[in-house]
Amino acid sequence: MKVDLLDTLRHQNPIVFNISNFVTVQDVANGLNALGASPIMSEEVAEAGEMVGLSSAVCLNLGAFTQTQVEQIRKVGEVANQQHKPLVIDPVAVGAVAYRKMVANNLLTHFHPDVIRGNAGEIAALADVDWQAKGIDAGEGTGDLVAIAQACAQKLNCVVILSGPTDVITDGTRVVKVLNGTPLFQVHVGSGDMLSSIVAAFCAVEPDYFEAAQTACLVFAAIGERVAQATPNLGAGSFSVQLMDGLQLTTTAQINAIAAHQ
Repeated sequence: MKVDLLDTLRHQNPIVFNISNFVTVQDVANGLNALGASPIMSEEVAEAGEMVGLSSAVCLNLGAFTQTQVEQIRKVGEVANQQHKPLVIDPVAVGAVAYRKMVANNLLTHFHPDVIRGNAGEIAALADVDWQAKGIDAGEGTGDLVAIAQACAQKLNCVVILSGPTDVITDGTRVVKVLNGTPLFQVHVGSGDMLSSIVAAFCAVEPDYFEAAQTACLVFAAIGERVAQATPNLGAGSFSVQLMDGLQLTTTAQINAIAAHQ
């Protein structure tokens, strides 16, 4: 993995346009900014074209939306494709709520994502694999997570990140697993949304989106692991603060020192 892409990202300071959800918008903005990218947000469909034009990558989060916001998401996705900007989709809870899956599938007929990042339940739902998801959590199911991720990537012709204790990244053929991380990510609601936008930031500086996706996952997971290791008995609130510090201050050498992948 090209961990040095983190240095490139910090040097280039790419603008990432996010359609975020109200639950985690501050986490996403602060996380991107701490890492070295530049976040912009919008809730107005009329400025979709200009916002995409300003950006180096786009991340669309389906965590909380209204009909009006769905129209904005559709428009932004279409414009991102037209302008050839890397496009990352976070299909929150599509495995748990039928309406969300219907909306996501409809949106995917209007634009093509370069990367999709979700948990096991979300990726299984998009791949039409049976899985018992629970809200924003992955839930429980049986099946080969690598095979599920590959099926989704092949169906949608994009890079897929299946997030969990072990992240699975695949383009449908090639597969990489990131073994770093910490259980504290599970008690920080914004972690997944932050990762999706960070993936977009790496896609802005690396045209091989499979490489960008796996590097983003390793960087984020390794930083979280270092933060957790540095303070025994770290709680959810303190982890949130220290994660931001870690995103800003962790070096590529420190990430390489604990990187675990296969």
